[in-house]
Parts: sequence; structure tokens; C-alpha cells
Amino acid sequence: MTELQTKNESLLFKWKQAPSFIKASILLHVALLICLLIAPALWHWWLAAFLANHLVISLVGLWPRSTWLGPNWTKLPPAAILRNEIALTIDDGPEPAVTRRVLDILDRYQVKATFFYIGNKAAQHPELCREIVTRGHAIENHSQQHSVFFSMFGYKKMMKEILAAQETLQRITGKRPTFFRAPAGLRNPFLDPILKKLGLHLASWSVRGFDTRVNDAEKVKAKLIKGLCPGAIILLHDGNAAITPANEPVIVAVLPALLEAAKAKRLRCVTLAEAAN
Repeated sequence: MTELQTKNESLLFKWKQAPSFIKASILLHVALLICLLIAPALWHWWLAAFLANHLVISLVGLWPRSTWLGPNWTKLPPAAILRNEIALTIDDGPEPAVTRRVLDILDRYQVKATFFYIGNKAAQHPELCREIVTRGHAIENHSQQHSVFFSMFGYKKMMKEILAAQETLQRITGKRPTFFRAPAGLRNPFLDPILKKLGLHLASWSVRGFDTRVNDAEKVKAKLIKGLCPGAIILLHDGNAAITPANEPVIVAVLPALLEAAKAKRLRCVTLAEAAN
């Protein structure tokens, strides 16, 4: 097989793997280029269409639960739903003062959680990360630095950021992450091909209580409990947790009641990896 044939097959494979929305955007770009060549005098219309397409792409990237830019776990797979499973996911740690209390609550209720951790923070607390895994929980990739500009990164910078976290977390825990959650859930079209190349699944959530901003534990609790149903992916934070007026991290204040509600509904907490089986 010639190098040209190999390259063509690779491009064809990538095209087949691309999300339908991205394929449509690429075809639109080709059509606009043809229109520009045929009717250059109408360039302002072709430019408006081009800009409108990119605006839509940007808006979709700002929609964390969207599947337009590629596969995205917004709930657990059908088999997990039939098993009455839910996934408790906890972001932005580790944060020792909060994380240890969360672990104790999880142990008390005998449930497992998935922790989406930042590589740089994990490197500061490797023993705590190893303890999390030893207790039967999972640690997954939440980027190396959790940059607020993550969704603006180009392909190479985004790949470097995700791969760095993969290597950091694997080095610490001995387990390579299989799921990725974008910082704040925001992304762009470069993310999907990167995740495919690294063998990672994108995971967002079904329900969140905005517990990094809302310090009213009752409001957060009510929102999360309302979203409890088979297949739900719950989002909470041990890192950057809001503090209640009683000086408690919101996650610590709401977690016992949330797990009691799940127990009453006969829902079983599993890690995302367990739900995939």
C-alpha cells in the first residue's frame, strides 16, 4: 500500500468518525467557497453564512450536555438504567479538607463515586488520590490545569493538556483514566478527535446543583434530589466548593441527604466505568 493510499484511508476514516454536525459544517464551508468562486460579488452573503456557522459552533461548545460535537454521556447507558444505577461524580479536587470528609460519608453509605480530578492538584496530593482508588472509587481526567480558556485551545494545546493529565493521574494511581470531563463542560470541535485518539469517553451530567456558587445547601439538595432517577449522572464538587452560612462545604452538607434519597428510591451508586459494563 502506498503512502498516499494510507493517507487517503486515514482521512476517510476520520471523516466517517466525525459527528454529523461537523460534517455538515465542513460541507457548508466547501459550498461557500464554491459560491465565492462562482459569484464573488455576493461575498458579503457568503461571509455572513460563514460567520453564522462559526457562531453556532461556538454556542454548541458552550452547551455542556450537547452531543452535536461528538458522543457525550449525559446519562448512563441503557443497561445501567435497567439495573437502577446512578453515578455520583465529584469534580475539581482533590481538596484534602473537603475530600476526606466526602470519603467518610461515602464509606458510611457504602457507595462508590467517580472523581474528575485536575492533574496539577492531584500531583500535590498523590497519597490522597491513591487512598481514593484504594477505597474503591475511580479517578478520571478533568484536564491538567483546568484552564478557563480550555474551550479556546487549538488541537495541539488541547491534546497536550489532556495527555498531561492522563499521564499524571496514571502515574499516581496506577490506573489510566477512561473518561474525560471538560473544564466547566465547555469545549470545541477539536475535543472529539482527541478523545477518540486517546480512548477516552466524554462525560457531562444529568443534574447539577451549582454547588460552587450556591451556598444554600437546601436549594442544592432539592435540585439534586429532584433529578434522582435511574441512569442519572450527578455533579458535585469537592474542589472549589461553596461554603454554607454554617461554614460547611456544600457537598458535605448535602451528600448524606442525597444518598438517603437515592437509597429510598432503590438506586445504586456506581462508578462510570462500572456503568459501562
